[in-house]
Amino acid sequence: QVLLVESGGGLVQAGGSLRLSCAASGPTISRYSMGWFRQAPGKEREFVAAQTGSGSITDYAGSVKGRFTISRDNAKNTVYLQMNSLKPEDTAVYYCAAGDGVGQRSSSSAYDYWGQGTQVTVSS
Repeated sequence: QVLLVESGGGLVQAGGSLRLSCAASGPTISRYSMGWFRQAPGKEREFVAAQTGSGSITDYAGSVKGRFTISRDNAKNTVYLQMNSLKPEDTAVYYCAAGDGVGQRSSSSAYDYWGQGTQVTVSS
């Protein structure tokens, strides 16, 4: 069982930056692929970024590539999402997820554990 807790969300102006953190308790996250998803009001949850347990492979949604960076600190059992050049369309609740690496990393079905989410609001 992995418990995930996100933090770092907030209100930021367009063009600004935020860093989200996802602290895990339980097994070490090095065992898991870690992903970030987001859900805007009235929309379905969508993939943002993912990284394999080893950290050797990362994936990004096209809409965030070049602006967002996923990283992890296995010693702290924490995953991060650095978000730069934020746009109003990035406004959403952001969720952290952990999965055993089976399945497509960009699919929510590949993940077994989810955090409660943190709100990111980007003003224009």
